[in-house]
Amino acid sequence: MKYIFTITTLFIAISSFSQMNNEKKIGDKITNFSGIDENGKEWNSSNIDSNFLVVYFYPAAMTGGCTKQACAYRDDKSSFSNLGISVVAISGDDVENLKHFKDNYQLNFPLLSDKTGEISKLFGVPIKKGGSIKRIINNEELIFSRNLTTPRWTFVLNKKREIIYKNAEVNAAEDSKKVKEVIKNYLK
Repeated sequence: MKYIFTITTLFIAISSFSQMNNEKKIGDKITNFSGIDENGKEWNSSNIDSNFLVVYFYPAAMTGGCTKQACAYRDDKSSFSNLGISVVAISGDDVENLKHFKDNYQLNFPLLSDKTGEISKLFGVPIKKGGSIKRIINNEELIFSRNLTTPRWTFVLNKKREIIYKNAEVNAAEDSKKVKEVIKNYLK
């Protein structure tokens, strides 16, 4: 009897996981989504008219890998614009964190706060409990809190908002170069 209960429990757990697992794949279409940006204003994907939309999820503002990734996208802005590419970065950070992150590194693309995990769930990006870190900015110690944390995943959507690229094993420093290469190959 114990054995049957264990198999039944395992089957229910697997079924529940597959229903919760909303992971997206190449070719899937992403519906319009919105979030609050670093200025506390609503940002909506339906307002983006570029040929490509890069949506990247990162664990936490003001950390090493996330800073390298964001600065690489910042530095590639002009070449991205020439290819018709818009970029938006998403984390579970508070809006205030995002404002400091953007200002401190002169980032030139929107940063969205996904405190509820709604955008992460739309893309099928796993979420886990957030945390906080301390950073010194302008000689002041600040605590940067985030409600949730996601892994570093990157998506590229075409004009129809279909996924043409997905990377769940992102190299933070090389992400923007990889995305640019993927889009150039897509355009061939």
